[in-house]
Amino acid sequence: MPTPPPSRMRPDELDIDTELVERLVAEQFPEWASLPVRPVRSAGTDNAMYRLGDALVVRLPRLADGAGQIQREHRWLPVLAPRLPLSVPVPVAVGAPGTGYGLSWGVYEWREGDNAVDAPLRHNTLAAEQLGRFVAALRRLDAQGAPPSYRGGPPGREDGSIRAAIRDLGSDGTIDPALATDVWERTLRLPDWGREPVWLHGDLLPGNLLTADGQLTAVIDFGCLGVGDPAADLMAAWTVFTADTREVFRAAAEVDDATWERGRGWALRFGLSAEHYYGEVFGNGMNPVLAGVGRRAVAEVLAECG
Repeated sequence: MPTPPPSRMRPDELDIDTELVERLVAEQFPEWASLPVRPVRSAGTDNAMYRLGDALVVRLPRLADGAGQIQREHRWLPVLAPRLPLSVPVPVAVGAPGTGYGLSWGVYEWREGDNAVDAPLRHNTLAAEQLGRFVAALRRLDAQGAPPSYRGGPPGREDGSIRAAIRDLGSDGTIDPALATDVWERTLRLPDWGREPVWLHGDLLPGNLLTADGQLTAVIDFGCLGVGDPAADLMAAWTVFTADTREVFRAAAEVDDATWERGRGWALRFGLSAEHYYGEVFGNGMNPVLAGVGRRAVAEVLAECG
């Protein structure tokens, strides 16, 4: 009986299922052909994941423009990993297009642990310090020849869609539209980074942090990895942490006031977009986990600015 594919979150997603992964592995990596393949439950939007035996995991881009993420991770993670204070994914092999799937795909070592949505951090002060140091360490690494990050620009782009999200989410009382508009307009007035681009992860959400016994153990999913303004990595202050540990994260990340404010703008932008696109009321309802993360981020930002 065929295994159902992961739920489609967007209409243009590629057809991916267990049988496809089995065929790709058998044709390109026959040494692993006997290993069982099983889907991994995830709220991630860019890649479908499948366990390959006990020690490996396969990642396949869900969208036609996502193949570059695999090459980016396999090119740069081995370079960056030895200099980072938290564990990160270990690339093992890159698969080629085949058997009806038109993109490159990747094989990685499997990381034990649970994501911070399913198993929230219990040692938040320590985790805030650890993740802040991770952000600072990443920012200091040599960025020569590095690709731009998807979130490496200023947070104020996509102004029209953000204002539409504020209007819709404000219409049913989900958010305070006047306050959200004020914070967004303050974001638009912030100065740009104005310095040499630096490394950033670009997607520091709870689903991309691994935990064990309530402690932070690893950072995963480097699909947005690249260089630019490091502000997007600061949105973890609102997507992951709360007011009582936010300043711990900020101190460990070692950033100036303007960059911190842009990070808050990124958290607001991400949160509004995620709730508006994936939520039950105005979105497609296909990713309630990510919508919930977005809702929380917006609430943290507005509570701080209200």
